[in-house]
Amino acid sequence: MITAIVRYKLPPHIDFEACRAHFHKIAPGFREPKGLLSKHFICAEDGAAGGVYQWETLEDAKAFYTGPWLKGIVERYGMEPQIDFFHVFACTDNRRGEVTFFSPPRP
Repeated sequence: MITAIVRYKLPPHIDFEACRAHFHKIAPGFREPKGLLSKHFICAEDGAAGGVYQWETLEDAKAFYTGPWLKGIVERYGMEPQIDFFHVFACTDNRRGEVTFFSPPRP
């Protein structure tokens, strides 16, 4: 599993509430990308925004962050986002009462 953290700075004409409204509008469309397990739409009060994505594979993630998605980010926010990729080794899900391990450690 891969976690991608995507960040960008909101331009002055997009405030916290406008960001929330936009994220609510586009969230249903994120049910479709190949390999996307979940996305958290994030916004800080200082104008930093983006998403925390969970992907099945690094290849799925990298394929998504090109083409139309990247073009849309640049058009809307006026900048390319910073994207950091992380391999996920374990996940504690307290809502489900589960701990899941990925890529078990080597002996």
